[in-house]
Amino acid sequence: MRCLRLPVLPALGCLLLLAASAAHARSNALPDVRLNEILAGPARDWDGSGSFSSRDDEWIEILNAGSGAADLSSFFVTDGDSIPRYAFSGSLAPGGVLLVTGKMSYDWEKANGQPAFGLSLGNSGDSVMLWRVAGADTLLVDSYTYTSHEAAADRSVGRAIDSGTWELFDALDPYTGTIAPMGTLCAPTPGAPNTCGSTPVHARTWGAIKSEYR
Repeated sequence: MRCLRLPVLPALGCLLLLAASAAHARSNALPDVRLNEILAGPARDWDGSGSFSSRDDEWIEILNAGSGAADLSSFFVTDGDSIPRYAFSGSLAPGGVLLVTGKMSYDWEKANGQPAFGLSLGNSGDSVMLWRVAGADTLLVDSYTYTSHEAAADRSVGRAIDSGTWELFDALDPYTGTIAPMGTLCAPTPGAPNTCGSTPVHARTWGAIKSEYR
């Protein structure tokens, strides 16, 4: 923001306008919480407990794709039956991802008087739905419906980091069929960004670039 040197706008008024402009910019740094990756058909110990459980080792992941920190206290997740499976808490930084395993879901359900089944993700196809409570309303924020080939053993489906489109991460169980999404031979990335297949960006100085053309 540029301040004009006008007699009716003293330096103090200019500083106040700058402060108000900065506060407005911060208020517009909005979170954008969305589903990021889903693994419905575990065949190994994904939660690190030391043993495999088809219930406990399912997982989902959310992402804050916005420019501001996200307060997660009003968000919860369900599968296609719309029964709460896990309610979030705390905050998530811009660009941050958060993993929820079936065991975390099961423990939350037991602690909150819900039917305790974990995430309960169907292996023949299901939906994962992210909700936000806003006053008296419950709003659907994001959802993804997957099919059986996306839920095969140790395959996950997640958003491409470049485009946000949903892709199949099938490095542990390669998919050779013809139903979209097709396989990428990327590995699932629980609790980490989905970077496989993305184009890395390296910051370089103008001087370094010019030196290549001398």
